[in-house]
Parts: sequence; structure tokens; C-alpha cells
Amino acid sequence: MIELISINNFPIFLLILVRVLGFFVTMPLFSYRSISLPFRIGISFFLAFIMFYTVDATGITINEMYFFLLLKEILVGVLIGLIGYIILSAVQVAGGFIDFQMGFAIANVMDPQTGAQSPITGQYFYIIALLFLLSVDGHHLLIDGIVNSYQYIPIDSYIPFHDGNLVEFVIQAFNTMFLIAFQISIPIVGCLFLVDIALGIVSRTVPQLNVFVVGLPLKILVSFIALLVFISLYVVLVKNLFHIMFDTIRGLMQLFGGA
Repeated sequence: MIELISINNFPIFLLILVRVLGFFVTMPLFSYRSISLPFRIGISFFLAFIMFYTVDATGITINEMYFFLLLKEILVGVLIGLIGYIILSAVQVAGGFIDFQMGFAIANVMDPQTGAQSPITGQYFYIIALLFLLSVDGHHLLIDGIVNSYQYIPIDSYIPFHDGNLVEFVIQAFNTMFLIAFQISIPIVGCLFLVDIALGIVSRTVPQLNVFVVGLPLKILVSFIALLVFISLYVVLVKNLFHIMFDTIRGLMQLFGGA
């Protein structure tokens, strides 16, 4: 502990702290409003305190480049947490697709965790996904990822921004997120598409029937039944989503490390 409070080692501890703190600012679960800011700062401090004795910082010299190292550590922590949040947001995007077909697109709710508006079905899916993530100790795996990030991105290295693979990787992550969202929503959206076809046939055969009055409650009923039927498939897709999220975070760290 005497080594930690030494003025010579404090800049190294600060580099570790800003990476961990940036990770907790954007990472799913820990970045939500329900987690107080003092708790996030405190857990970042104690985690950085533990990691201080395991990180190889022999190549660190306090010179004019230290400020750029500090910015690099902040950027690494923020981007690692942000890429995980982007992949996990596929659940809310899928809910938006479903709500658009159900007629709930205008009835967004305020998400108390992020302070932003989100679709009703997407919020329902998202809560299930977070509970599933906690049940399989996924939050421990996320913390383990930031601890092991120094194996891929040493504290004294810089991010190769000149490499075009970084932009390609981010674009691929967005493509993966929308693909997963489409896979989650396609069973229910497909059922609603069949309902639209049936309502179209009914409107042509029975013109006296007001399809708009009958169609909206019918689509809501079919959506709820489809949700009940496909909820097991949804859990499997969310499990695959977590695997993709962890693989994407590891791939980003390898890319940052020049691997």
C-alpha cells in the first residue's frame, strides 16, 4: 500500500483508473442511472487498486506523451463498454420493429435506466435480457474483460487509428446488431404480416367491415400470443447475443492491441 500512495507510482495508478472508470461509464448495467455515481467511482477505484499490482507498467515514463496515454486509456475504457452497449441494444431495436407492426410505435415509454424513450416491447425484452445476463454472471464476465484488457492493450501502447480495420470492425458491429434485432423480431413481425394479408383479403371480400377498427386489437392479440409462444426462442437468441457481445469486445481489444 505504501507503494500505491507513492508520488512516483500515482501516474500509473491514474492511467489504470481512467480506463476502468471509462468502462463503467458506458458498460451495460453499471452505466444506468439506478447505479449511483459514487458507487461507480468507488468500485472503479478499488478495482484499479487491485489491478495496479498485476499490470506491467515498466515502460511508462512521465514525459510530454503522458497526456496522450491518459486520453488513450479513457478512450479504450469508453469504447470497450460502448461496443458492448451497442450489441446489447439490438434487443430494443427488435422491440421497435415489433411495436411498429403492432401499432405501439407511438406509445414509447421513458426508460428509467437511461433516461431516454424506448419502445414498450423493446423495454420488455431488454429487462428480460438484463435479468438473464445477471443470472448467468455475465456482469462478472464483463468486469473480467476489462481486467484482462491489458493482455491485449498494454498500458504503454497506442491505438493504431491509421488502420482501416478499425472502421470496418465498427461497421461490422453495427451490421451484427441489426441482424440480431431482425432475427429476434422476425417471428412476431412475420405473424403480423400474415394478419395484414388476412385483413386485406377480408376488406376486399367484405367491404362493409371496418378493417381499421378490427385490425388493431386483432394484431395486438396475435402479438401477445406470438410473444408467449416464441419466448423460449427469444431466450436462445439472447444467449447467442451475449456470446456475440463478448466476442466483439475481445475482437475490439485485439484490434486496439494491433493483433
